[in-house]
Amino acid sequence: MENPDSSLINDDLAPVAAERRTWSKWNIAALWVGMAVCIPTYTMASGLIGAGMTWWQALLTVFLGNLIVLIPMTLNAHPGTRYGIPFPVLLRASFGTRGANIAALLRGVVACGWFGIQTWIGGAAIYSTLAMVTGFETGGEPLGFLGITAGQFTAFLFFWAINVAFIWRGMESIKWLEVFAAPFLLIVGISLLIWAVVKANGFGPVFSEPSDFETNGAFWVAFGAGLTAMVGFWSTLSLNIPDFSRFAKSQKDQIVGQFIGLPPSMAFYSFIGIVVTSATVVIFGEAIWDPVEVINRIGNKTVSCIALIALAIATLSTNIAANVVSPANDFSNLAPKFISFRTGGIITAVIGIFIMPWKLLADPNGYIFTWLIGYGGLLGPIAGIMIADYFVMRKKHLEVEELYRTGGIYRYTAGFSLGGLGALALSVLPNLPGFLGQIGVAEVPKFFTAIYPQAWFTGFGLAFGIYLLIRKISPVPVTI
Repeated sequence: MENPDSSLINDDLAPVAAERRTWSKWNIAALWVGMAVCIPTYTMASGLIGAGMTWWQALLTVFLGNLIVLIPMTLNAHPGTRYGIPFPVLLRASFGTRGANIAALLRGVVACGWFGIQTWIGGAAIYSTLAMVTGFETGGEPLGFLGITAGQFTAFLFFWAINVAFIWRGMESIKWLEVFAAPFLLIVGISLLIWAVVKANGFGPVFSEPSDFETNGAFWVAFGAGLTAMVGFWSTLSLNIPDFSRFAKSQKDQIVGQFIGLPPSMAFYSFIGIVVTSATVVIFGEAIWDPVEVINRIGNKTVSCIALIALAIATLSTNIAANVVSPANDFSNLAPKFISFRTGGIITAVIGIFIMPWKLLADPNGYIFTWLIGYGGLLGPIAGIMIADYFVMRKKHLEVEELYRTGGIYRYTAGFSLGGLGALALSVLPNLPGFLGQIGVAEVPKFFTAIYPQAWFTGFGLAFGIYLLIRKISPVPVTI
């Protein structure tokens, strides 16, 4: 690459050389198994069943949502594999060399939230393990405004430090973590499934419960919201998947690897969550969706400790890949000369503490219908713009060297693509009233509350169409 601008490049943001693109379809599949097998996946069906779905309706919703999100996932992965560029650099084509930071930070901030959530979950597993081994009481007075005990906060910080250690070691350590974690986590999940079925002498009452919906219309409303939430779960990765696909050997490897790894893993682990929870009704007399609590009640300290350690590894493998790589690159893109991948990862980790994730997870309804749908409505438009720009407008052709020049064809207006940013704003706007209504800030017309549950789809479709319309009215050069 000749004469790149130092304000737009560093070693972490530069295109990956051909000899470093070594990830096969099995590496990609292992990446997805490692990310999908986690506690949020295990509990994913709980909110859907709580909303009135039967077990199979909830499981089908999970599978369909992940099948749908696989489409933007493989499409946005294409330029990463073809050109070796990460997500924030790809954004420069549609949002401008400086405007890319706006879209990248929207993705990065969501990842910081997820980093905090997963770190809290992993810390909780460690906390329970220590309590089981040492026998100390897990109670205690909450610490002021934190709302959690000193022991819980210490375990959270300990698991946080483990995450930081992997951040410091970089992308290769992440690759090998996923390769190790994937088969191990599947074995543990299957073992938990077998234990539940044997102990309960069957699948439990959840599998015979009917739907709670009084009308078909009520079901379709809940299904639409649930499907959007499932798409929203990985709408984050559907944007920054180039951060990983840039290391893939070929397009076939990234497509096949993702197809093998994503939908089956999500559906299977959600199924394990349903079976085990249903069995707890028989075994313990109540439905327990939290796997940490289930493991605490198994009764065998050795088995319970192994299972809790497995949950911690599952959370670590998800957190590092899904919630650190993107914001680390996104923050690096702000000032490449001063912020490396490592520095960006540390910034992510610090923010993950200050959001106090335990409060976000306290309400399952808020987790699905506010958190997942809310940010899905924000990120869906970005995916629509990226796909419209790369596949429709540019016909999969990018001038890679121009992406690293402040005065090149991706400069637009002083570094900002007004067309891209305008399409983003116009596409987010229709979902904003529904979000405000969801969190109880304002009373909004029924039209907006009706479209909000489909926020990702609404935002994606609007952005795709609006962006192409803007580019037809105000075209920009696609080659030099």
